[in-house]
Amino acid sequence: MRLIWQFVEAMRRTVEKDDDPDAKAASVEDAIANALEMDANVVLGLAPESFAGILSVSGTDPHVVEYLVRGMALESYYLEQAGKQQAAQLRFDQACALAAAYGIEAPAAGEIPVMNDFDEMLEADGIAGEE
Repeated sequence: MRLIWQFVEAMRRTVEKDDDPDAKAASVEDAIANALEMDANVVLGLAPESFAGILSVSGTDPHVVEYLVRGMALESYYLEQAGKQQAAQLRFDQACALAAAYGIEAPAAGEIPVMNDFDEMLEADGIAGEE
């Protein structure tokens, strides 16, 4: 549960930053890489189905997946805002493939995860602040 809390706090810091969208996307990607404990340059460049397949066989905690899916949708939004349409589409497609692989609801096109979404997920999972 600590991993989830740290991931959500990283999302919170990113959302609250007054940086440009490119810096925000990089910050979210760092948080995703840390949560996955994998090299972001390798795993986040994979085709969507390959990405989902690797996470499925790598032992990624299913409890963490919904948070990752929402984080990836948020990164997709920031990449789009930074003018990186191809990278944004890849990240969104990866998020949807991951959601499908784990049987959870995929983000809707144009849906932008906000901190309330993450906070509601924490509350539903019974995860309180871990300082």
